[in-house]
Amino acid sequence: MSQNKFTEAYDNLMGHLYEIMDDGLHSLAHGLELAKEKTSALGGLTQEEIHKIGSYLKRDVEGAATSLNASQEENLSDWLKFDIDLLENFALDAFMGVADKTSLELAQLKRHAETNLYIAGEITGPGTFSCVECNKVIAFKSTSEIPVCPACGTNSFVRN
Repeated sequence: MSQNKFTEAYDNLMGHLYEIMDDGLHSLAHGLELAKEKTSALGGLTQEEIHKIGSYLKRDVEGAATSLNASQEENLSDWLKFDIDLLENFALDAFMGVADKTSLELAQLKRHAETNLYIAGEITGPGTFSCVECNKVIAFKSTSEIPVCPACGTNSFVRN
């Protein structure tokens, strides 16, 4: 299955962010800005599109980071609502590495992620979501574009 340019950009942005965060010298915000610059250099996306994809990635990384504790794989599985062994076409090491560094950053800043709405048309990393209207559950095992609810046509979801 081929990815659209936005899911591909999300994965590229994650890869760049992982490389940047690996040296431990950057905050998530600064690392994300550098990763957006690298992704922009690849071409094919407007600055607005890169900014939007960056906001999706930041949301997902912060969400995963708040769920990480001692047993990272177990907590990430809880956050995704499925076994991490089922992940397809996704750089798990990159996501875990950035999420782990971000969890430390979040703890230092004593921030807690707020419940965010996920809107149809946005790009998200793997996870399980429920429709805010009818509670229909949809799951993504790779970077995906969020569709309208297949049951009721609503465009708003929350991560389970």
